[in-house]
Amino acid sequence: MIVISREEVAEHLDFPTCIALMRDAMAALSAGRTRQLLRQIIDLDGKGNAFGVMPGAMDDLTFGAKLISVYPGNFLAGKQSHQGLITLFDPESGAPVCLIHAGEVTAIRTAAASAAATDALARADATRLAILGYGEQAWQHVAAIRHVRPLSHVAVWGRSSEQAQAFADRVHAEFGLPATAAPNVGSAVGDADIICTTTAASEPILFSAQVPDGAHLNIVGSSRPGPVEIDTDLVVRCRVFADHRASVLAQGAEILKALESGLISEDHVLGEIGQVYTKGGIPGRLSSLNLTLYKSLGSIVQDLAVGWHLYRLAREKSFGSDVPF
Repeated sequence: MIVISREEVAEHLDFPTCIALMRDAMAALSAGRTRQLLRQIIDLDGKGNAFGVMPGAMDDLTFGAKLISVYPGNFLAGKQSHQGLITLFDPESGAPVCLIHAGEVTAIRTAAASAAATDALARADATRLAILGYGEQAWQHVAAIRHVRPLSHVAVWGRSSEQAQAFADRVHAEFGLPATAAPNVGSAVGDADIICTTTAASEPILFSAQVPDGAHLNIVGSSRPGPVEIDTDLVVRCRVFADHRASVLAQGAEILKALESGLISEDHVLGEIGQVYTKGGIPGRLSSLNLTLYKSLGSIVQDLAVGWHLYRLAREKSFGSDVPF
């Protein structure tokens, strides 16, 4: 069995490759070529820390599971919020063949999936990006989305103005993009074409009145029922697409809150992003004034697609640690 470390994932998983993998994986999910159960989530302490189990299979490729802990407070300690393992099995023999650092895969593939959705749903002339949050996912989203749109400016907002400014300075230094720290959410998103929410907020931080017509939103921070990042009025305004429809209708907090209000029905979730990628599938944006929303919960098929790519690459390029098993 091969063990692939965090450093090896970061070295060998680039965004252009991962964005393409996410597009293909989500199209496969929507076409019925994958199988997965709803994520099983255990609330560990009532303080936002949780443990999740995500099993699934991709036809003719691999099957496996991700075991992941989510500790939002780790950011302040300089640690990843998502930590765990992805285990891959050989579809020929049923034997476990690969163990991969799940935190790094999750960081990269989540942002790559948002970038693939942005490419499909954002206006072709979208150039201004607003990021709410300044943690690991915020950074990865800037790194990913610059591959699908020629960004002209990045605005970042977070509860600490000092950390938001440090984030903006880093974006400018590492990517050469104009970047500013916004004093409030409204000024961050007021002229944005693409908005990404990547926070651990428990109550809405983004409201419909703040969002201009024509924007595309990636709603990423909340991955289970309860915590919400945006208000119900904003959900109502948007053309909503799920990464996995059944999961979002069961565990997508912003969608569940809007359903409970009676202001939308389940039909408001138009479909899965994989159906937008598929020729003859669901149209994404119908006009330049549409608001589009991609709700990201994360899907095991995303992890399996990335994991199998890394496993095959490790065999080809001889990285990873071989472990007798």
